Amino acid sequence: MSVRRLRLDLGYDGTDFRGWAAQPGLRTVQGEIEAALAMASREEVTTTVAGRTDAGVHARHQVCHVDLSDEAWARLAPRGERSEDDAATSIVRRLNKILSGRYGERSRTRGMGVARGTCDVRIFAARVVDASFDARFSALARRYTYRVSDAPDPLARWDRLWVDEPLDDQAMNDAAAPLLGQHDFLGYCRPREGATTIRALRTLRAVREADGTLAFRVEADAFCHSMVRSLVGALLLVGSGARNIDYPARVLGARSRASAAPIAPAHGLTLEGVDYPAPEEWAARAAQARARRDSCCGDDA
Repeated sequence: MSVRRLRLDLGYDGTDFRGWAAQPGLRTVQGEIEAALAMASREEVTTTVAGRTDAGVHARHQVCHVDLSDEAWARLAPRGERSEDDAATSIVRRLNKILSGRYGERSRTRGMGVARGTCDVRIFAARVVDASFDARFSALARRYTYRVSDAPDPLARWDRLWVDEPLDDQAMNDAAAPLLGQHDFLGYCRPREGATTIRALRTLRAVREADGTLAFRVEADAFCHSMVRSLVGALLLVGSGARNIDYPARVLGARSRASAAPIAPAHGLTLEGVDYPAPEEWAARAAQARARRDSCCGDDA
């Protein structure tokens, strides 16, 4: 039996989700996506994601893939489409219709009225890819932003952390510099058995956006559980004056959970994007990532 591998690019507001990963009895992003796929294809499927996000974490651009049997594809793709690309475009419309329908029904049961088509998860694109593509292991990097407001806006309360005290941007960037590069980030991760906490941190800096929001830009090859929020948590202590500039480096050097950095709240974090190599490099990148991370904890930022 042959299968088609379908790549899905999507985004979501994590406020009402208990994270990406499917959990019995809980509403998750993976659960919603797989329910929509199963409804359309009449076949149970399992998605593989670039980076699992925790409860409350958002994604402006997330990537997952799913393998579909010939029978599932025939039921999912509209008849008469001239190419796989045309079929994939129609699949996006169909999945979004199912997702918004489920969201509308849920909202009505909670006494809330929503406009047709509204949903907190949206498929942006779909395309058939070679089986060598792996949404998780073929990825080169993940890019996150953690937003903090020291001049709170009530209309932006769901995707940024409010703080009362002014923050010292320069002090936080000075404190972040020693963390760049490849290190053992045990002091910034919640490790899992058999998993490595070694990561290559490429970007960690605080910048002011046009509206005055403080945005922490964070990029690495991959992240372990709660790593981004722990990095931000340590820098916020420096920015507020509660810790000296060398505090984040000391946490890194200690390589101990006993002196681990605090974890910033989830709702300020957004996955901004996932980067991949050219198609001819998908397989090699996936093999490299699997060999290095082995049974790694995944990418739970």
